[in-house]
Amino acid sequence: MNHTEELTRYTANFVDELVQSGLTDVVISPGSRSTPLAMTIAEHPGLRQRVVIDERSAAFFALGMAKKKQHAVAIVCSSGTAAANYLPAVVEAYYSRVPLLVLTADRPHELRDTGAPQAIDQIKMYGDYAKWFHEMALPEADERMLAYARGKASRAVNTANEDNPGPVHLNFPFREPLIPDFSLENLWGKRSGEPFYTKAEGKRRLEQTQLEKLSSKLQSFQKGLIVCGPQTDQTFATAVTELAEAWQIPILADPLSQVRAGQHHKDLIIESYDAILRSESIREHLKPDFIIRFGAMPVSKPYLFYVKEHDCIPQLVVENTSGYREPAGNNTEMIYADAALLCKDLANIADGTAFDKDWLQTWQQMNQTAQTLLLESDDTDAVTEGEAVRCLLDVVPDDSSIYVGNSMAVRDLDTFFMNTPKLLDVLSNRGANGIDGMISSGMGAAAAGDPVTLLLGDLSFFHDMNGLLTAKHYGLNITILVVNNNGGGIFSFLPQVNHEMHFEALFGTPLDIEFKQAVNMYGGTYQQPVNEAELKQALAKGYQYDGLSVVEVKTDRTGNLNWHRDKWRQIEESLLPLI
Repeated sequence: MNHTEELTRYTANFVDELVQSGLTDVVISPGSRSTPLAMTIAEHPGLRQRVVIDERSAAFFALGMAKKKQHAVAIVCSSGTAAANYLPAVVEAYYSRVPLLVLTADRPHELRDTGAPQAIDQIKMYGDYAKWFHEMALPEADERMLAYARGKASRAVNTANEDNPGPVHLNFPFREPLIPDFSLENLWGKRSGEPFYTKAEGKRRLEQTQLEKLSSKLQSFQKGLIVCGPQTDQTFATAVTELAEAWQIPILADPLSQVRAGQHHKDLIIESYDAILRSESIREHLKPDFIIRFGAMPVSKPYLFYVKEHDCIPQLVVENTSGYREPAGNNTEMIYADAALLCKDLANIADGTAFDKDWLQTWQQMNQTAQTLLLESDDTDAVTEGEAVRCLLDVVPDDSSIYVGNSMAVRDLDTFFMNTPKLLDVLSNRGANGIDGMISSGMGAAAAGDPVTLLLGDLSFFHDMNGLLTAKHYGLNITILVVNNNGGGIFSFLPQVNHEMHFEALFGTPLDIEFKQAVNMYGGTYQQPVNEAELKQALAKGYQYDGLSVVEVKTDRTGNLNWHRDKWRQIEESLLPLI
């Protein structure tokens, strides 16, 4: 058997096993050393492949797709710095628990550390950010090595998807020549119709004695809080709201918790808790007897202050499988059980003991007061950043996704995203919380099928403009709302703003560029409304457009800061008489 046949059969068996193990989508960045993988993936009828030229953009594209599909997506690149450009997305995937299968091509061992071109040290190059790393053997095609290739493919897909999902890295050394021969008989090898590694996997669940002990402990208190942080399980919202109904206690729901939107009951959901807890006096007054949190730590910084200031109360954090996501540094009881199942189990054994009804009513009254002020329209024609988010939420289509950027975008979504019966999947890169790769992430989510609205600031848009190319190449339908305050608006809310000598150069960082030209270059439509009515019309028009639609709202950083502060002051003044 010659080199080309060994290369072809080895690679074909590996790729076919990816499909047998459930993989459906691959994002390829072009390169020479990755030719065996790229061509074989393109040849396989069971895989959808997309080519994204820039590796950083490609990795974030795959991340957005995997986040939306909640299943692993593979990325393929050549050797050298191509693989290094995957790192930001790999880091984000690790911290936000998104399954990625990273397949990097490499020079064979005899060309490493010799000065050969495009040969860098790729062994464990993502460090502990990969759940599992394996250096693949050089291609051989005897039965033992074909089984080896299938075993590693199956294990990689399983490992990426299981427990806390995350990135897996396989490194492939290939010798030249690199072109596979697809004319070979029985190209895809022995196919059993099942994955190489079949598995039975169950969800973690507390035993009855543990449930009864936990329920008895919590129901001995009067003032409880359920907190829902960022999470992606669509079954969770119904389960947690039914638990809150059984206990009659409030739910503080993060905008990324998937709890503010949907058809479930929302009477006990306090979506304005970020605005309520901005007052130190109110935080002090609203001291709970216990907090039980599901999901990651919420976006809200006032909530972080709140849990730190009440560190003496019992605080419980529920993780589906494992982890210690508790940045407040408080003594915490960790509960490892499937969140939705735990809510159902606790609701089923609730003994009818009523928590303090006044406690619930106080939260509900404050929430209604804050809501009224947050939704109150101003007399000015100019659109503020908060109003832009309000307009978006008014017109965003039912049964669609919102992919939100970091910095001010996600914080304004937190403030102005009120409970809605619309079916909205709200996604964000809140693992490492960076502003890079946001356009590409949104494009990946759009490639998964549902209509997507991407909400982000001008710096995030600028940082990833080459991500717009995928919309043009693949005809993706996506509407992007760019809130342009000409720089890093979030720094206006931080102490750095008081240092005028260096603020603009180091933190404000105005871009002073016209995004319209970039949008035109990538074949999209562009609109720039100047008031709320025009903004709603522009967004509605964008949703009707087949392809890329960008709506840009220009705001003033100083005016935005003052507008937010006025809102928070009004809310505090209205809430203080209630305590």
